[in-house]
Amino acid sequence: MSDTNEPLVRFVDVQKSYDGVTLVVKKFNLDMQKGEFLTMLGPSGSGKTTCLMMLAGFEPATHGEIFLQGQPINNVPPHKRGIGMVFQNYALFPHMTVAENLAFPLQVRNMSKSDTEDRVNKALDMVQLGEFGGRRPAQLSGGQQQRVAVARALVFDPDVVLMDEPLGALDKNLREQMQYEIKHIHENLGITVLYVTHDQSEALTMSNRIAVFDDGVVQQLAPPSTLYEKPENAFVAQFIGENNVLSGNVISIDGDSCHVDVGNNRSVHALKVNVNNVGDTSTLSIRPERVVLNPGSEYNNVFEGKVEELIYLGDHIRTRMVVCDDSDFIVKVPNSGELGQLREGDTVKVGWKMEDCRALD
Repeated sequence: MSDTNEPLVRFVDVQKSYDGVTLVVKKFNLDMQKGEFLTMLGPSGSGKTTCLMMLAGFEPATHGEIFLQGQPINNVPPHKRGIGMVFQNYALFPHMTVAENLAFPLQVRNMSKSDTEDRVNKALDMVQLGEFGGRRPAQLSGGQQQRVAVARALVFDPDVVLMDEPLGALDKNLREQMQYEIKHIHENLGITVLYVTHDQSEALTMSNRIAVFDDGVVQQLAPPSTLYEKPENAFVAQFIGENNVLSGNVISIDGDSCHVDVGNNRSVHALKVNVNNVGDTSTLSIRPERVVLNPGSEYNNVFEGKVEELIYLGDHIRTRMVVCDDSDFIVKVPNSGELGQLREGDTVKVGWKMEDCRALD
């Protein structure tokens, strides 16, 4: 590349329609840097997998251009794009050994036998399966098969590795273990990964940046902490992590803050994020862990809450309350040993700071 800052992957005004009428991807623009782990996150049908398939070459773009290493690739066949793929169903050849599965992408690239053997051995060691080369996929566990699939995607040193819901078939404990293994492989090798999932915790754990999709549009693209702490709209706030929602109308605006009337002569002091004028309807976003019981004077918003349900979760107690007429208001109370007197039916003061409450669309 002539410019070292040029993105490794670039989507420019990309659109996709399968029927010529409905756009499943709408004017998608994205730059991805070399060595980045970027996740496309969203509900089923939001367009994230379609974007992955267009980059891989398995689906043509209806409009727009896709670039890899600064070169347009819309008309380049999949096998000439230098892209590795990892699928949810592993897609391993059952009649081949593990080593033969890894060797296959090297053989189709006419690599010498000695180089092929060397690369296969290194790839197996990388995923801690050095002694499993002679086994067939059916003799491996689900987690081991997925490691083989990852190794096969990396063995020919691709420019970028695409992963489409690769951990969806694994049980919870194994899925969490594989999240960290893939994350460590990415960090150790500096590979570029474009990852697709609908699992928010998976995205938060693994990614440098996350693109949150809904209805064919990227709602927000940011690092995990920014998405969680500073969602730009109500969809992102609801999709990323647990979230309390209060609705009302803006009654005053003062610089970066505003007051929102939530009914019964109650107003909430909030950050003005995605509202513009007095009278606007707004959704207020408050994370459950930012709400406290019996708040001190530093809290801008203090209301009465009636305890509806207490769920003991070890490190915290998930407390469902009625607050501002919302009967599903959640407070995550740290288990500090001071909750012995809290009972269902109790009325207590709850509060949160203005900066922890975001006035969204």
